[in-house]
Amino acid sequence: MFAIASDDVEQVRKVLASGDAGPNDAMGPQSALAFTLTNDQLSQKLDIVKVLLEYGADITTLQKELGSPEGELKPILEEMDDATKYYLSQADTSLTRRASALMRRSSFKPLARIRYGIVGQDRALEQLFRVLSMHNQKISVTPIVMLLCGPSGHGKSMLAQKFGSLLDVPTHTVNMTTLRTAHDLWQSYSISSDQVSAGPPCTLIEFLINNEGKRCVVVLDEIEKTEDDSVLWSLLLPWELGRCSFEANSMNVDVRNVVWLGTSNIGHDLVFDYHDSLKHPNQTMSRAEYVGLMSQLRPRVSERLGASVLSRVTTILPFVPFTLEETRVIASEALQSISTDITSGISKAALNAVIEDALREFIPAEGARSLHRAVSNLLVDAMDLS
Repeated sequence: MFAIASDDVEQVRKVLASGDAGPNDAMGPQSALAFTLTNDQLSQKLDIVKVLLEYGADITTLQKELGSPEGELKPILEEMDDATKYYLSQADTSLTRRASALMRRSSFKPLARIRYGIVGQDRALEQLFRVLSMHNQKISVTPIVMLLCGPSGHGKSMLAQKFGSLLDVPTHTVNMTTLRTAHDLWQSYSISSDQVSAGPPCTLIEFLINNEGKRCVVVLDEIEKTEDDSVLWSLLLPWELGRCSFEANSMNVDVRNVVWLGTSNIGHDLVFDYHDSLKHPNQTMSRAEYVGLMSQLRPRVSERLGASVLSRVTTILPFVPFTLEETRVIASEALQSISTDITSGISKAALNAVIEDALREFIPAEGARSLHRAVSNLLVDAMDLS
């Protein structure tokens, strides 16, 4: 594909989304994925690899294409940076295959691509796909309501922000920290760029009326940080009946197809304590361990938001702490996101040292943000300004 050779990530995405080309199309003697991995002239190599994987690039062909004498993928991966290695490995795990099977016939299938945009939340995504698969198989009279809970910097906001764009539906994001009354909620303007690009700015009321009966997404960012908890009471009937009216004697609006996503730090200390208590905290949680965490987190959320609110929530998705391998992946990806104009003059050894030093500055409570900050600061020190 010319889009790959031109080093244009968004063009690659556009071509694949349109169906004009496939992720497994050949580029001369190589597949598109092998061509990308072996082309050292691409400054956006990692992002292009991720897009190809999102749209179903087959990694099994790499075994022969990249010349592994044993016909295995592992020797090939060992030569790659940590981030590329991670995403290629993700494409062929049993967890990924089960998730793909769950979403294969779902109207939410495009969301499966999010696993190449979020690091370390395999179990949260698996639970998400399970819930959406079940919802897709029944005629529901209620909206989907999900709370994404856990420590800062672990992917909650990223999932919420990408949800609507992956489904190609409009999104309205409410900054809950600024609300004082229910009236403020319904009159709030979106802080998400998706809504701005979709048309003139509008309030939440106008957004729901404009999209009545249609699939759309409402993100309630920092849901527990409203000044008055009674703000959430106005959501009880919409979440339970799939209909709402915004004032007495006004018409009902059909919100059954709205996906409501709340992000919250509720229970972040519980999540860390639970993770530290596991026998193998530096391995991906088992399904049983994750279900145990969900069970422990629910009472904490109920205590903070109230049982009447929580009883109308479809599921709570805990976002869990990163393993050591995952922090290394995030640091590697942070480094590659920086312009090659800056990194090209720095030796490979110095760049590797930046990653290792960033890991020592990792702050679990801040998550990925602390790694991005550390990489940026350390890179400044590594630059030769002479």
